[in-house]
Amino acid sequence: MLRTRNVQPSLWESVLPEACLRLPAELERVDAWLDDERFFVPFVPFFDRRLGRPSVPMETYLRLMFLKHRYRLGYESLCAEVADSISWRRFCRIDIDGRVPHPTTLMKITTRCGEQAVAALNEAVLAKAVETRVVKTGKVRADTTVVSANVTYPTDSGLLARAVVKIGRLVRRIKTAGAASRTAFRDRSRAAARRVRVIASHLRLRGAAAREQAQATVLRITGELGRLAEQASTEATTVLRNARRTLPRTSGHRRGRLRRAINELVTLLDRTAQVITQTRTRLAGVTPDSSTRLVSLHDPQARPIRKGRIDRPVEFGYKAQVVDNADGIVVDHSVEEGNPADAPQLAPAIRRIRQRTGRTPRTVAADRGYGLARVEADLHELGVNQVAIPRQGATSARRRHHEQQRTFRKLVKWRTGCEGRISHLKHRYGWNRTRLNTLAGARIWGGHGVLAHNLTKITTLAAARPA
Repeated sequence: MLRTRNVQPSLWESVLPEACLRLPAELERVDAWLDDERFFVPFVPFFDRRLGRPSVPMETYLRLMFLKHRYRLGYESLCAEVADSISWRRFCRIDIDGRVPHPTTLMKITTRCGEQAVAALNEAVLAKAVETRVVKTGKVRADTTVVSANVTYPTDSGLLARAVVKIGRLVRRIKTAGAASRTAFRDRSRAAARRVRVIASHLRLRGAAAREQAQATVLRITGELGRLAEQASTEATTVLRNARRTLPRTSGHRRGRLRRAINELVTLLDRTAQVITQTRTRLAGVTPDSSTRLVSLHDPQARPIRKGRIDRPVEFGYKAQVVDNADGIVVDHSVEEGNPADAPQLAPAIRRIRQRTGRTPRTVAADRGYGLARVEADLHELGVNQVAIPRQGATSARRRHHEQQRTFRKLVKWRTGCEGRISHLKHRYGWNRTRLNTLAGARIWGGHGVLAHNLTKITTLAAARPA
């Protein structure tokens, strides 16, 4: 059952001195901004207004998630900090003697409402900012980045070893639940770990001859890991077949645990087969297609992405686009799977900005990745007056003269501030790595980061305006 506000009064507020009840300036501004009924609307489709247990008040959930992404806290540390701070309790609308929501409750609400609720919250924040005339859309700038998935650097040997270990763990869960107890299965986790250690020891070798020998050894051991994964998958398939026969005869909690273990094993076996296939392809001397390559067993939608960085030639995750204005407010953002081209994403972003604000930006700046003639034509059709995007490839003398004009060069330099905005999102609001799996999780994580950033920025600008 949806609950929007905590209406239960607390007697402690009349006892404690005013100094203990005062909020910090930033939290006071954000608290006043979020005290609006429109921010509860995105949660309505996901809860019943009358049936079920009362939910955490949405005003409390919103403020907790702002603190989490504003100060980059984990769910457990967030709840501990809020429970220990009077001012943070006041900000989150939790009584001083009341219970702080459990971390798992916040996780469940976040995944239950999903990316739709976060996107609607960002729309509501920008809509209120437009009403109060805080958002300026005269000039906007765009850039793309990679939001890294929550994965370690993927190697074929590492993925195969983890697959073997996870298969053994899931088979043990199935047998513990009382299914397929007499089906033979050999846990090859120790054998896989031993081969991974051998690979690690050979990679420390120095010298040209030693490196060639090490590479040959790594390829040989990777092939052995592939065979171990095949054997584990074959035996696990037999366990899975017998466990499905046992499932109708179980009941209660044991049936639920068994069903979850079976479903997880089915998914894991499919992904293990994909890893084995791409390993065989690489051992045959062919590079697998990056658009379909599996780089994680728990996040199958993460992809390898090249952005030309010297320190990280290849990143693994999702591609994001950020569009901000002269005040640093993120007026549009998107997170996509794989590595789509930059150029086709700009015109739809400007179209969304016009829909949100009712005004088309007069000036749009972006880097050379957007530098196509059709992009500039699309922006002019939308009503953009000035486009400062350097063209890709060889250009005509007329185009070179246009790009050498002072106004154009000034806007191109101003565009580099978007890189600083992205860096700020990464270092202060968690955009460097999503902690939620899959594309939907990356969009939820990125949306909450933008929400916290915009709330901080917009409320600061609104407070600075003359009354």
